Amino acid sequence: MEDSGTILCQISSLKDMLDQVNEEIEANIQATREIESQIVKCTEVKSALAARESELMRTAYALQFEIDGLMRVHADSETSLKHLDEKICCLRTRRDEILMSMNNRRDAFMASCLAFQNEVSVKDNDEVCTLLAEKKLLQNEVRSLNKKTKALESSTTAFVEEVLEDLQQAKSALDVEIRSGNIENEKLLKDIDEIKRTLSSLMLARTQEMQVSGAGNVFSSADQ
Repeated sequence: MEDSGTILCQISSLKDMLDQVNEEIEANIQATREIESQIVKCTEVKSALAARESELMRTAYALQFEIDGLMRVHADSETSLKHLDEKICCLRTRRDEILMSMNNRRDAFMASCLAFQNEVSVKDNDEVCTLLAEKKLLQNEVRSLNKKTKALESSTTAFVEEVLEDLQQAKSALDVEIRSGNIENEKLLKDIDEIKRTLSSLMLARTQEMQVSGAGNVFSSADQ
């Protein structure tokens, strides 16, 4: 009887231990499920962050391409402005040469007229009058030509100043767009770095949780 009672006590004790082991196994299974759920959530967050990073990288590449285009346009504008300056200098040189040639011819003509007038006698007064009339007509034409030349010079100067002002405004607008693109690009790069840091933190947290869970299982096995 005493042996039977001892056996029953041992069986009861073993049953209690078995129940305790089953409870620990169930708790470990529940903890494992929770860890797996957290891993799934972390994977989803990682996928979303990776998609966001990809989108930001595409946007950064697009902005960089746009900035490169603006830089090329800016360089082309600088080249066009340089060529226009050279052309304006050539036009001014040509204008000065034409004016000098006209003045020389006018002076030579007037000198010839004066010399001829001094050589003409009184009896050729009618012919002199005709020549003087022609001289006056030529002088009027010279004055008219001078007025046209000045008007052309004023028009050319105004056109050149207007073109230079438009080019300067276009250059300023391009500089503003380039600076804005650079600021946006730097902001995107900062967002990408922040996403990378977030991913690293999530992966580190998941690793620590798995390590803690593994340590808990080891301790439970040791207790058993």
